[in-house]
Amino acid sequence: MNRLKTFFLMVLLTAVFLLLGGLIAGEEGLIVAFILAIATNFFSYWYSDRMAISMTRSQPLSENAAPEVYRALHELTHNAGMPMPRVYLMPTEQPNAFATGRNPEHAVIAVTSGLLRMLDYEELKGVLAHELAHIRNRDILIGSIAAAIAGALMFVARFGMWGAAYGGGGRRNENNAPLFLLRLVALLLAPLAALLIQMSISRTREYDADATAARLSGNPRGLASALAKMENYARRRPLHEINQATAHMFIINPFSAKGLTALFSTHPPIEERIARLQRMQIERIR
Repeated sequence: MNRLKTFFLMVLLTAVFLLLGGLIAGEEGLIVAFILAIATNFFSYWYSDRMAISMTRSQPLSENAAPEVYRALHELTHNAGMPMPRVYLMPTEQPNAFATGRNPEHAVIAVTSGLLRMLDYEELKGVLAHELAHIRNRDILIGSIAAAIAGALMFVARFGMWGAAYGGGGRRNENNAPLFLLRLVALLLAPLAALLIQMSISRTREYDADATAARLSGNPRGLASALAKMENYARRRPLHEINQATAHMFIINPFSAKGLTALFSTHPPIEERIARLQRMQIERIR
């Protein structure tokens, strides 16, 4: 059901993108938006791992430097029948992690310095299982494409607003005021629609990855404990050194999400994620 929902949301996001292109420039705008959507998806597919590594300033992490990470990954990938991903280290004290790459054969898992310092082995294993779940479920590709389309949509909306502000449309707009008003409303609402759709995709993926991770690690409690530790640290010391456009990649939101901003977070509430994992733990014991 969640995968069907994700597919529907991806189609909806692309449809909003094409609709906006058509409203801005008619049939020509629709064609341009379609070509741009294809180009954006192609670029995201092939270069999502390089972009993520570059944007987070991550560096390769060797087995000698992090034996417990590799020990856990060897066990998890063996149990899941998956290839071993490349491992990177993101130089920040906030405990967090992300996965990227176009498929399991070209996947990357990055962990932060703080994650290695703060978590015990079972917690670390739960986090790594969560990232492997994203790889296994092809979530990293879906997330990258969603983020790229949303970014392109916002760019098109800004371009359209700029054209409207500086006389785009000329006399045609004067002779068709309702259409001009419709375009203006679409330009204003499109970025919000893109944000909400991207947020829905990310939240669906996180619940699925938590459930898959619990099964892969065999210990839902380990991931639940890790999430609580990471969320507590992130609330006190959110990240400031990376672009907020990368938030959807991480296992928890690395930025402050308090009050009204929490409503637009790319991640579901930590409390709900932990509660679901705790229920899985109880069912497992039974």
